[in-house]
Amino acid sequence: MTKDMPDFANVKGDSSSTATKTDFSNVQGGSSSTATKIYEVVSGDSLSKIARREYGNANEWRRIYEANQDILKDPDKIYPGQKLNIPPL
Repeated sequence: MTKDMPDFANVKGDSSSTATKTDFSNVQGGSSSTATKIYEVVSGDSLSKIARREYGNANEWRRIYEANQDILKDPDKIYPGQKLNIPPL
């Protein structure tokens, strides 16, 4: 007994698709993203060290401090295990 099978003999592959493509060309190293990142403080960290790592500029430490004023009362007192919001530039 033979089942009717679709005939794909005339199907040709091409690059067209109905799927939507997402353009990530403006995202560079995650720091240009519009999403806020969460960073867990480790021993030896300071806001300026985190800013240098995340933004490439230690002077951006105030941006991190302002985004976390609900948990940081003093920018010089951060502790391992704290989870800080790292806002986009």
